[in-house]
Amino acid sequence: MPPEWAPHAATWMGFPRDSYAESGLTREAAQDAWSAVANVISEYEPVKMLCHPKDLAAAKRRLSESIDLIPVTLNDAWLRDIGPTFVLEDEALIAIDWQFNGWGQNTEFEWDDDDAIAHQIAEILAVSTERSEIVNEGGGIHVDGQGTVLLTDTVQLDPTRNPGHDRDSIAARVHSALGTNRAIWLCKGLWRDNFLNGTKGHVDIVACFAPDGCLLVHQQTSKDHPDFALWDTLAQQFREEGLKVLPLEAPLTLKDNRDWVDYSYINHYVCNGAVICPSFDDPRDDAARERLEDAYPGRDIRMLDARELFAMGGGIHCITQQQPSGVG
Repeated sequence: MPPEWAPHAATWMGFPRDSYAESGLTREAAQDAWSAVANVISEYEPVKMLCHPKDLAAAKRRLSESIDLIPVTLNDAWLRDIGPTFVLEDEALIAIDWQFNGWGQNTEFEWDDDDAIAHQIAEILAVSTERSEIVNEGGGIHVDGQGTVLLTDTVQLDPTRNPGHDRDSIAARVHSALGTNRAIWLCKGLWRDNFLNGTKGHVDIVACFAPDGCLLVHQQTSKDHPDFALWDTLAQQFREEGLKVLPLEAPLTLKDNRDWVDYSYINHYVCNGAVICPSFDDPRDDAARERLEDAYPGRDIRMLDARELFAMGGGIHCITQQQPSGVG
């Protein structure tokens, strides 16, 4: 699996059908939030937007004309998780089709149609598909392109995802799919991620590799926040693994209309020529921009207000899936 900063042929996304009840958002607000991300990415690379046939008119009103709208029956719109994870073998593109069961049956939406999305994308591209033996999602992994993959106990070892498995059996299957050879396991993810419609601990909101080999890690600096202790635990673990760890400090905003937030600048998306980073109308937005400018030299850093995405339970990285450049 190439790292995210390798050249892309396209970005895949999905157009949301509705909003979650507890998010406080209207259906239209959710669609606007997804569209804003798609429109910015389309300035840098092709965007393929999957859209339920009933939502095509709404999508056309909101999306740039350059975005390719593809009618597909889908339940939800987290393409990082329901779409394929693309790998390259001798320059040929292969779609890894993880089993998907609604984050361990942790969603208020149906998910049967979403489990078929990865295979449908592979058919659209006319590339080979490898159906995984395990339940997993694209947001539950992160690679450095040098053989290392990040995983999380509460995700891959979730008994409602992969009962009967242990770290070794999961890692073997992940390595076989991605071409990695070293797994680093996080004990858990962020606090907010454990409730209905959460992923129970995806890594892509906690830590990510940068092109220079450093690991950017979410750091909650408020002692009042339930994620405060996670930084010390993970930073020590990663350093013991020989990694150079750089903190990406969490926004100062601690709560929204529901509870403690999981606002994180880690959940950015690297595309051709740019990094699309969540912002929160927060004093730390500028510091995050500066950190990412250092981490991704030569790329535009585009900050987009992501509070509505996070109200839905995810961020910019969660709604995007890169297709690396290769031979179809």
